[in-house]
Amino acid sequence: MFRRLYDWTMRQARRPNAPRALAVVSFLESSVFPIPPDVMLLPMCLAAPHRAFQYALICTIASVLGGLLGYGIGYFLIETLGAWIIELYGLRAAWDAFEASYAEWGLWIILVKGLTPIPYKLVTIASGAAHFSLGVFIIASVITRGLRFYLLAALLWKFGPPIQSFIEKRLTILSWIFLIALIGGFLAIRYLI
Repeated sequence: MFRRLYDWTMRQARRPNAPRALAVVSFLESSVFPIPPDVMLLPMCLAAPHRAFQYALICTIASVLGGLLGYGIGYFLIETLGAWIIELYGLRAAWDAFEASYAEWGLWIILVKGLTPIPYKLVTIASGAAHFSLGVFIIASVITRGLRFYLLAALLWKFGPPIQSFIEKRLTILSWIFLIALIGGFLAIRYLI
């Protein structure tokens, strides 16, 4: 099952419209979509390592722009659309704790959470709901998202073939680890934060 999905993803990563799809996923992940853009960035960088930094730039720009949408949802629509998104992902309890700590640690939350696979939409919506400085939010988002995507791109550009070989030899176990980590991230937000 994972092999067919991996092969399909690698074929999609080589298609001419892959950068547009990467931009759409990166944009939506920052405000409403549950899957991180790394799922597309990784195979695209492996399929075309000479474009790894171009793909990182696409992810960064689209993620920051999507973050602005999330910020707007939090700022203007927290009682309607924002609340719906929070409930959709089962994050109500986490939201209350997150919101309380946001006033004191807002900048650090953006910087730390932007580097992790924890859903960035929570950060963007919270930033808007807290009426956090838009300028600081944008700068912090560019730094943290850029660092995350460029670091991944640099690793794949430098060590792409050995990483690809490692992934292909251990595809099933790595796929399960990724799924567990993704679900674990949502559960950690819901129950621990």
